[in-house]
This record gives sequence, C-alpha cells and structure tokens, in this order.
Amino acid sequence: MPQTTPEAPLEVLTDRVLSNSSYSHTIQAPIDKIDIASWLFSLPEAEYQRCAPPDHIAAGSTTTDDGRRMSINVEMIGTALMIQHYVGEIIERHHCRMVSVSDVFTPTGRTKVQVTWDLSVRPIDSEHCEYTNSVTAHPTNQFLTFIEKQGTSFEQAAKARQAASGDHNMRETPLFAASIEHAALADN
Repeated sequence: MPQTTPEAPLEVLTDRVLSNSSYSHTIQAPIDKIDIASWLFSLPEAEYQRCAPPDHIAAGSTTTDDGRRMSINVEMIGTALMIQHYVGEIIERHHCRMVSVSDVFTPTGRTKVQVTWDLSVRPIDSEHCEYTNSVTAHPTNQFLTFIEKQGTSFEQAAKARQAASGDHNMRETPLFAASIEHAALADN
C-alpha cells in the first residue's frame, strides 16, 4: 500500500494580503432602524442570490460546535467556487466582522484561504446611512503550496484575486445595501 505524506497543519498567513476591497453605498433609512446582524443571520437564500447574480449560489446560517453564530455562503469569485464558513467575531446591530477559512475550488484543484468580511453602517443624517462592505483575503500555507505547484507566483495570484474580488464586491455592495434598507423599512 503506498504511503502518503501528511499535510502540514493549516496556517493562515495574515502578514500577506491576497486581496482587499471596500465599497460603500447609501441606505435611505435612519440608523436606529438598521440591524445588520439580524439581516445577515435571517437572510433568505433567494435574497442572497439577488445580491450578486449570478455569482451568489447559496446561503444559510448555523452555529459552530461551541455556539458561535455562522453564515455559510457559496459563491463564485472569478473562476473559483468559494464555500465560506463565516464565524462572527463581532456581531452587532451596526457592525459585523465575519471570518472564514474558506474552501476554494478552482479549475486546477482545491485549496483554502482566509476571508474576513466586515459589514458596517454609520449615520449620514437623520434619514440616511452609509453601508460599507469590506472583504480581505489572506493566503494559507496550503494556498501557497497549491499555487507553487501550478507555477503561479503569489503576486500573480494576488493580482487575479484582487481583480475578481474587487469586481464582485463592487457589484454586491449596492445590492446588499438595498436589501438591508428593505429589511429596515419592513420592520416599521
């Protein structure tokens, strides 16, 4: 029977940035009506899909074994299918920071990256808010081994990921803002 070499333990390399994008959009609702956490953890799958067609595939909420809230998102970022297991680090009405060690399925194989999704809202005036959607990806040691085997440099991978993730975030941010606005005004 052939012997297999055990993989190194998964390590996130937070000193390296694979991609980073942040976009904002105005919500026409007062800050006291906005509850990002409630919206995020009760977002129907069809609404999630409407927030970045055709990239958003599926979404749901669950918990970790120790009871922390999670958002599971399945989406295409460029040519990669992402399965994101976002665990809430900050879960508040006006700010959620979600962190996922995400499974990435590419045309050349499977790997993992860490993605931090930061959703926040701040008041502009008594009737308007600014929603900001920020997404940062860090490589894992597994990812670096994966791209090395493909003959791709980190700089090449980061450039491609930045283009794909930035485009995706730019398109989803106004649609997320509209969805949050609709949820806020529906609670009247």
